[in-house]
Amino acid sequence: MSDDLEVKNEDQETAEISEISKMGYQLLKENKVAEAIDCFSKILLVDENNNYALVGMGDATRKRGSCREAVTFYQRCLAHHPGNNYALFGLADCYKALNQYHKAIEIWEQYLLHDDKNITVLTRVADAYRKVRDFKHSKAIYLRVLEMEGSNPYAIIGLGHLHYDFKEYRDALLYWEKMLQFNPENVDIRVLTSIGNCHRKLKTFESGIPYFERALQKEASNFYALFGLADCYRGMNHQEHSLEYWNRILVQDPRNKVILTRAGDAYRSLNEYVQAQEYYERALNIEFDTYAVLGLALVAKSQGKYEEAATSLKRLIQQDNKNYRLFVELSDCHLKKGDRRQARETLEEFQKLGIRNACVAEMLDSL
Repeated sequence: MSDDLEVKNEDQETAEISEISKMGYQLLKENKVAEAIDCFSKILLVDENNNYALVGMGDATRKRGSCREAVTFYQRCLAHHPGNNYALFGLADCYKALNQYHKAIEIWEQYLLHDDKNITVLTRVADAYRKVRDFKHSKAIYLRVLEMEGSNPYAIIGLGHLHYDFKEYRDALLYWEKMLQFNPENVDIRVLTSIGNCHRKLKTFESGIPYFERALQKEASNFYALFGLADCYRGMNHQEHSLEYWNRILVQDPRNKVILTRAGDAYRSLNEYVQAQEYYERALNIEFDTYAVLGLALVAKSQGKYEEAATSLKRLIQQDNKNYRLFVELSDCHLKKGDRRQARETLEEFQKLGIRNACVAEMLDSL
């Protein structure tokens, strides 16, 4: 009789744990993380190694952004329930979120021992290999996914990113354009900016412009589209058009010193020196910037203030003596002052560093 009672109590306890567990996962789905944690904690008070509760605690703490805490729950689960797929999946995602890609790869590969055709896991492993710059393994896994599912967007996008990261822009373009073919009417804005960026890197600026413009139609304040358009027009030497987009970025982000110096460069190219100087100084008010100081030196040079420009350039060379452009501009200042000997010696000083540069060599030949 007592044995029957024991079995009955155990069955009741198991049923109660199962119900609480279901409730916890339902609360997680509804984003009620604190309530879900309460449910899983109740289970762990009764059964400290319960796999559902440990995975649930891992999922809940990960959802709350506490990946390090989540790792401990997944590891506890795996210590008592080796090969638990949900714990492996969660643990790998935590390592990925913590930028520990090698550990994530190791865990996902353990998962694949149980399920080697899981496309979600395969694309994540390929992504992780891409993050650690392992081109060969990353590409092989993405292509394996495409063999299983020819139009898998994650693999195609991953291959686009992979080739782009390794400066293989033409190959990247092929994959991004494939994404465009799948959904030409409602294409993701990131696909449009990625295609535009490939053209920007290939210096086919005119071809990139329509993609950035389409991206702006979807989201008028998109930074990547605005930057892409500004940079394309800059590459085409249409500085007045580039300024429109540099300034639109600055409306959103007035303290972006990179954009301030780019806008300053555009004003300088248009001989609007007062505006150029204002933008360079705004950049320098944020923090020191080599290109802003160089911009001011070039404004001074354009205004015939060669001594002032030369002084600034010499200071920059002390901080960055491998930047050939500083030597070329300083040499040109000496030349404008009529001092050919000093102009030549400046370029020779750069060559003594053992760095070969075509611009320096050409200018030296002309002297």
